[in-house]
Amino acid sequence: MSEKGYLVKPHSESRRRYVQILDLKDDKELIEEYRYYHDKGIWPEIVADLKNVGICDMEIYLAGNRMVMIVETPEDFDFDAEMTKMGSSAKQQEWEEFMWRFQQKLPWITDDTKWVETERIFSLVEK
Repeated sequence: MSEKGYLVKPHSESRRRYVQILDLKDDKELIEEYRYYHDKGIWPEIVADLKNVGICDMEIYLAGNRMVMIVETPEDFDFDAEMTKMGSSAKQQEWEEFMWRFQQKLPWITDDTKWVETERIFSLVEK
């Protein structure tokens, strides 16, 4: 059941979770267009690439212009290697370039990093 950003679904211990953040440009029209391209307008090749590298699930949440992306993979998934492999696809490069018109680096980032990995500081399961 889903309710205002909360989705109840089983948690798999055999999966690994990556949580990253990125900002969108603070422009209402651009944000709406970005939402469209992650709903009805997502390119089928991008979905296929994500599945083909072994990503089990991916969700993006939005609050204002800050996004949180949660990626679930098999436990033995090599994130950097698979993202590099996927990034070598011409369609993926085109998608990333197209998405950059909506996105912006986080204010404290000084290099070319887009999506920034977060640090987990709490786990209810471990308490």
